[in-house]
Amino acid sequence: MHELSLCEDLLSQVSILARQHQAHSVHSITVNIGALSGVEPMLLESAFAIGRVGTIAEQARLILEPVPARVRCGRCGIDAEVPANRLICPSCQSTDTSLLSGDELILARVELDCEPEHAATTAR
Repeated sequence: MHELSLCEDLLSQVSILARQHQAHSVHSITVNIGALSGVEPMLLESAFAIGRVGTIAEQARLILEPVPARVRCGRCGIDAEVPANRLICPSCQSTDTSLLSGDELILARVELDCEPEHAATTAR
């Protein structure tokens, strides 16, 4: 299951960001997953549930945002969303298409808690 190693890399990146921003915890992690990325969302969620234990992201919520496959037709020039298993132009049926999106796996957002753990009391 390569999702486990992907999750480890993801959590490593999040830990680096948290240290850079002196965060105390991570609230949420948003990942964009392309339809052609080869990543199974349910397996990534399972790997995340295991991998986050004992990390700064232990209480974080994983948000997976699907990214559809999109192509540009070399014949008629349109950009269109297509099924992941059918990368042909929906307008002219040409196979002369270029993939615009759908193969990515992107760490899109990380919500960090950077507030002091113990708020200072005000002097009277």
